[in-house]
Amino acid sequence: QVQLVESGGGSVQAGDSLRLSCAASGRAAGNIGMAWFRQAPGKEREFVGAMSKMTGSTWLAESVKGRFAISRDNDRNTLFLQMYSLKPDDTAVYYCAARFTLLTNTNYATLSDYHHWGQGTQVTVSS
Repeated sequence: QVQLVESGGGSVQAGDSLRLSCAASGRAAGNIGMAWFRQAPGKEREFVGAMSKMTGSTWLAESVKGRFAISRDNDRNTLFLQMYSLKPDDTAVYYCAARFTLLTNTNYATLSDYHHWGQGTQVTVSS
């Protein structure tokens, strides 16, 4: 049963833009919060951005503030990550995640609070 499907990854040059999408279906579509995480080779998975379905509140990692924007279409149960001014350090597999617990200022980046995960989409930024 498909739950979260990411799309939009690819290989780009530094300074380029990409837009990732994550479509939720099945039980995952009933989430109240969704997020993007990323994992580079040899590194731990890290938080990128999150958005509350209930309030529309957003959170972004300091490393992407001013360059990335997160949004969602609740009617289509889809989360987006618009990425501008991409850098080689942004190279990673980007994962979408969904949760059924409230997003707060203290838990938005906690991996274990997310109940469904997508398979990931590769983003490669070359210099």
